[in-house]
Amino acid sequence: MVNDGKWNRRSLFRGAAVLAGAAAAAPLLGKAATALADSGDADALFKAGKFEEAGRAYEEILKTDPTNVRAARQRGHVGLLSNRFPEAEKYLKMALNLAPDDKETNNFLGDCYIRQDKLALSVPHWQAAGEEDYAKWFAAVSGEPYQIHGDIARVPFQQMDPMPLVEASVNGGPPKRFVFYTGAPNLSMRASVAKEAGLSPVVSQKTDFEGIPIWVHYGILDSFKLGDIELRNVPVGWSSTESGEDVDTDSDGLIGTWVFYHLLTTFDYAGRSLILRRRTPKVAGKARADAIRAGAKPLPLWLSRDHDVHSLGSIAGIADSGPRVVGVTIGGIGEVAAGMPGDTAKRLRVRTDYDRPIETFAHSHPTIAYPCYPKEIRLGDAVAKEVYCETDPNMPVNVPWPYGSGIDMTGHFAHCFFKPYNVTLDFTDMNLYIARGKAT
Repeated sequence: MVNDGKWNRRSLFRGAAVLAGAAAAAPLLGKAATALADSGDADALFKAGKFEEAGRAYEEILKTDPTNVRAARQRGHVGLLSNRFPEAEKYLKMALNLAPDDKETNNFLGDCYIRQDKLALSVPHWQAAGEEDYAKWFAAVSGEPYQIHGDIARVPFQQMDPMPLVEASVNGGPPKRFVFYTGAPNLSMRASVAKEAGLSPVVSQKTDFEGIPIWVHYGILDSFKLGDIELRNVPVGWSSTESGEDVDTDSDGLIGTWVFYHLLTTFDYAGRSLILRRRTPKVAGKARADAIRAGAKPLPLWLSRDHDVHSLGSIAGIADSGPRVVGVTIGGIGEVAAGMPGDTAKRLRVRTDYDRPIETFAHSHPTIAYPCYPKEIRLGDAVAKEVYCETDPNMPVNVPWPYGSGIDMTGHFAHCFFKPYNVTLDFTDMNLYIARGKAT
């Protein structure tokens, strides 16, 4: 969770500054996947977001070289991106048999098991991956995690800006105000809220957050209730200063992707509400039919690094990226509609205001970003033109594991982009739906 005492990818609170992304890869030559002869070609397909083609290319490699650890691991990673768990396990176990101590393979398997609520099975893999705190945390969870009670909840936004807030009850207590954010993993809360709820940590670690030494604690919450939906036996985190005070007081806590992928979630920005439904094939089918009836075409949904949500989108300046893998960071804090690496803004010739630098933090590291104004940003049929975005020249083009997905992303779509729309994340069929106006 922590690398050399610095706050890293397991951060409890993540700013909504520009995420690690990448300029889109150059167009490939249109070879059939079966003709790809080496892992370099397969890796190029993967980085470009051509996941199905990459999967077939890795399979071709394994036919001629069944001892190729990277090909097996990456083939498993392709399956994991789309929550195809039997497929992911098959190839990740193949890679593990070839290299039992491989940290990346063990990390992917740990993630594969926690997505299926098989927390006990994930423990040895987190240990082998060097994630001792995760191993201790999940080992402490007894019984079924994320038990869902209730069928549907519509939770109104208490606030829209600078971050959306909804009310939730912690262990049956009075309403608390939580921000939601798909750029973060687990449910987390302020230290004072955890104390009021009677929580005790099963593992704690001292770390550094934006230059401030803090303690990060992990435990298990009995009950978390959002409207008429209650989750029981939920892994939860909280942080405190060395003196035990709250680190952040802008909200009472944060709801991350782990909660949302257990439900069929609609972020109804236009209707100013969070709609949560028990996730079943029948409910997913109805949501799909409703979305299509409202004019929302299904977009692919991918999940990487245990919580990062991706889909297909585009950014255009004088040049147009075309459909590429983009981050979908719903919620959080910030006034931008999208963020992108400096190389993306330059390559697409996006109008950028270098006279107005923004001193900020990205992943807890100081950086300087700049306002920029793409001619168009698009996610499916949802479009914004000449809107305020940000670009960070210091953002790496591609961040590999363990701090990134290894996918060339043209940028990410953020809180303000979604305001005219409602967005549904369907982790059953792995589709994203975005439609203008209130959800039905």
